[in-house]
Amino acid sequence: MTSMKRRIFLKGSLATGAVGMAVSTGLLTPRASLAAWTKAAFEATDVNGGASALYGSTSMDKSDKIKIKAPDIAENGAVVPVSVTTSIDGVSSISLFADKNATPLTAEFTLGPGTEGYVSTRIKMGKTANVVAIVKAGDKLYSSSKEVKVTIGGCGG
Repeated sequence: MTSMKRRIFLKGSLATGAVGMAVSTGLLTPRASLAAWTKAAFEATDVNGGASALYGSTSMDKSDKIKIKAPDIAENGAVVPVSVTTSIDGVSSISLFADKNATPLTAEFTLGPGTEGYVSTRIKMGKTANVVAIVKAGDKLYSSSKEVKVTIGGCGG
């Protein structure tokens, strides 16, 4: 039993030492491995403010090629499953907003070239609101929305 604990300790020490050496020599930079985020967009108080901070524009076309899958009634606003699928070509970004939240931007996804236009996540909703999906393809923005009724608020409600 003692030899197993010793092996686990030695493996952990070796891994920690290797990561420490990689960071100190510049092979691994913590700043490069952390996700970038647009602070102004996540602090915006409305959908247009968030879209403007993310994409530099609020001009978007409504599209029936964007499908939002979310419950009609969410029993708990703290955990609302939402998925977005789009058949628009050249999608580079998909963002989700809950328009009645204090800070409506709930998620933003950057997709690589050739990636399927699909994202799935769980969002927090304070009260009944529209879930708005904004899709960026090329230099154009497209949007779609779906109302989700919340019975128990997830943002302190």
